[in-house]
Amino acid sequence: MQKPLRKFDNHDNITNEFFINIGQYIKSIQLESGAIPSDEDKNHDPWDHIESIMGLNFVKEIDSSKLAFQWLIDNQNSDGSWFAKYDDNKSLQKNKPTHFGPYISVAALHFYKTFANKEYLEELWPTIKSAINFSINLQTANGTIPWSIDSNGIIEKDYLLTGSSSILKSIECAIAISKILDKSNDIEKWKQSYKYLAYAIKNPENKFDLLKDRKRFSMDWYYPIISGCLNNNENFFYVNQVFEKFYVKDIGVKCVVEEPWVTVAETCEFIISLIIVGRRKDAERLLIDVLNISDQSGIPYMGWQYDENIFWPNERPSWTSSALIIAADSVFNFSKASDLFIANQSTLY
Repeated sequence: MQKPLRKFDNHDNITNEFFINIGQYIKSIQLESGAIPSDEDKNHDPWDHIESIMGLNFVKEIDSSKLAFQWLIDNQNSDGSWFAKYDDNKSLQKNKPTHFGPYISVAALHFYKTFANKEYLEELWPTIKSAINFSINLQTANGTIPWSIDSNGIIEKDYLLTGSSSILKSIECAIAISKILDKSNDIEKWKQSYKYLAYAIKNPENKFDLLKDRKRFSMDWYYPIISGCLNNNENFFYVNQVFEKFYVKDIGVKCVVEEPWVTVAETCEFIISLIIVGRRKDAERLLIDVLNISDQSGIPYMGWQYDENIFWPNERPSWTSSALIIAADSVFNFSKASDLFIANQSTLY
């Protein structure tokens, strides 16, 4: 097993300024339309785009953040959804994943916590409300939400634990925004939807991933923690599963259990999970390790293939940079938004 060249052995050089450089990289690849390409092919999906907005917020690039939000406003479908993939403003894949749209509430709350700009949050409210409603209007009797509507408008009959966990966190943040804006009359259905989806995530047997077993993917084992609905015992169970099945010492967390491939985004999301459960030392150690999967400027690659001893693929995705920023902020509390994924936001307002 080969490890990437170690540029970091401790957190002495892990400063706010280091991550500002990474955030500026995200800004440098943003298009004039506001779209933030996922990687060098210039395509992007809305979830990645929204993730990247939080990197722009972190570096206080308010105009770039607003431009990215405006792209979402301009490209939102009339039903509140976005398509799965875009080339700038052109849609490339016409299915509508249900976890993409609601994520705007997470970035919007991150924006508010960073800039304290209530007026702009008010401008975003109709887009947020429509995005949340698109997904929860598809909720089934057992609390689950179908993962997508296909390009023919047919509901796809599978339910993703990872995507549902992201939706739950998004509903939580949307409820928080409704309180900030005094829009509580608009969201009674959201509270019920949150309750039913949380129950499904806490009791996932025979509810999720029915068409394909996704337990091979590390995301299925830490995203329920990020959802915010689990108790301590449930959180500890999932953390232990990740360490047992996906953790590679001194490198990070694998994306897929059987592949010799540690990915930066998965590792960073697991770092957030570790902070949620109170394992800060483990989170710091993992952050130091994953910083080594980067170029000489500190910009992270997607991952490290430790059998072939290469960064793979040779790409530096915008959303990976943002995931790294969010993880570091969760560990070191660099910004006012550092608790976004750690605390239940709906109880803070």
